[in-house]
Amino acid sequence: MAHTQLPHMEAQLATLRAMVEERLRASLERGADCPGRLRDAMAYSLFGGGKQLRSLLVLMACEACGGDVEAALPAACAIEMVHTYSLIHDDLPAMDDDSLRRGRDACHIKFGEDIAILAGDGLLTEAFALIASKQDSGDANNTIIIIRELAEAAGVKGMIAGQIEDIYSTGKKLKLEDLKEMHILKTGRLIIAAARLGVLISGAGTAALEAITGYAYNIGLAFQVTDDILDVVGDTGEMGKNQGSDAKLNKPTFPEILGIDKSRDYARELVERAKGALVNGDIAKTESLRNLADFIITRRG
Repeated sequence: MAHTQLPHMEAQLATLRAMVEERLRASLERGADCPGRLRDAMAYSLFGGGKQLRSLLVLMACEACGGDVEAALPAACAIEMVHTYSLIHDDLPAMDDDSLRRGRDACHIKFGEDIAILAGDGLLTEAFALIASKQDSGDANNTIIIIRELAEAAGVKGMIAGQIEDIYSTGKKLKLEDLKEMHILKTGRLIIAAARLGVLISGAGTAALEAITGYAYNIGLAFQVTDDILDVVGDTGEMGKNQGSDAKLNKPTFPEILGIDKSRDYARELVERAKGALVNGDIAKTESLRNLADFIITRRG
């Protein structure tokens, strides 16, 4: 994507982000029985100025397939809750031991480890309660499919499996295929689930679901490759997290294996694959998804 197009994409993302944030705030405010400090920690992490790629992808995939964005908002909020929970727990001393998240103190620095752990737990469970309570009660079967899709992506065969591989790979030299497999699980599965939830809510058919899955697989990898590059050459202020943290923790990365220039080439290749996956999906409107793919590798944070 040319840089002259970025402001338009940023404006579209900002509009969708505001919709998600409004619904998330309303959801938290209804949790009157939630202890105040716990709710404060959950809100602190949810509304810390993140990219919200996954929640926005739910809405954009739904809209691209001719669905109602409003109907997709509960799932978009749920996936943002799941992602935020994972970040809270990732930052803990027992995991990545990172003090900075989204340009602010990590949740455990602000509220303490005990509250941070419970805030993550709370967001994870609230995500499924939200989907179960807000999907169309006239289509319970689709709601079950949506819940299962998210649970599998976030669970022991998806994101958690990737996190385990990340822990065990620290300090090791991985082959490119092994690194890709780890990140497809740790990062990619939730991105793929976000896109698939949007299609499922839209009611589009199998062709659209397969096309969107291929698209999301490739942008998920492109997102991680770009993250790895930014960790080497990015700015802490723009990224909102500590630059150089991968090297500090001795984690395997794409630049370590490919070098910076070849990593950038690989990210661009993945974006082109993502766009190509949309061609045969019988998807009504692909422009926003194509622009999002470009936006992912031009971002600075």
